[in-house]
Amino acid sequence: MDQIFNLDNKFFRGVAKIIDCVWLSMLWFMCCIPVFTIGAATTALYYTVNKSIKNDRGYASSEFFASFKSNFKQSTAIWLVFLAIYALLGFDYFAMKSYADAGVEIGKLYIAFFVFGVIVTMWGFYVFPYIARFENTIKNVLKNTVFIAISNIHWTIIMTVLFIAMWVGIYLFPPVAIVMPVLYQLLKNIAIEHVFKKYMTPEDLALEEERNRNFYN
Repeated sequence: MDQIFNLDNKFFRGVAKIIDCVWLSMLWFMCCIPVFTIGAATTALYYTVNKSIKNDRGYASSEFFASFKSNFKQSTAIWLVFLAIYALLGFDYFAMKSYADAGVEIGKLYIAFFVFGVIVTMWGFYVFPYIARFENTIKNVLKNTVFIAISNIHWTIIMTVLFIAMWVGIYLFPPVAIVMPVLYQLLKNIAIEHVFKKYMTPEDLALEEERNRNFYN
């Protein structure tokens, strides 16, 4: 009887986890609608996926909104920096592309602007998870994540592949968009947390392990 109960318990926990994944993805989409809140929403999503979905700590909705609120100013300020960079690169890309299409030699520079956009995106893979996991100034967040992205280029490339796979998956089968944000963050979490542990003290790691002990074990 106890064995049956444990199986039922695991089953319902699994169902609850799936529901949380769908709900978190929907929350992320809704909180991204104003555009300028994308940074805060992404920070909150990573925080909640790492804490509630992966490590069974807290309730998904409350953790999401708590992180969204506490990290809003810093995440939004940094996201606006990224948005400005993307806008500038995007303008230059399309301007040079139009020259290239017209046969003007300098127009080939559009490739460089595309590459710069990819590099900025790869940098961004670390920025919002970093905000979710550590407290620091905006200047140090930007500086530290550049260093981390370059120093762990193999993980950065893996996350780029995951990012591309996410969009390809959504393009080929749009309904997966309802869970893809959380699924992507879960997969990315494996790489990100492996990297972040390199920069945590033994005391921080011990505290993290204690916090992440599964409540159900």
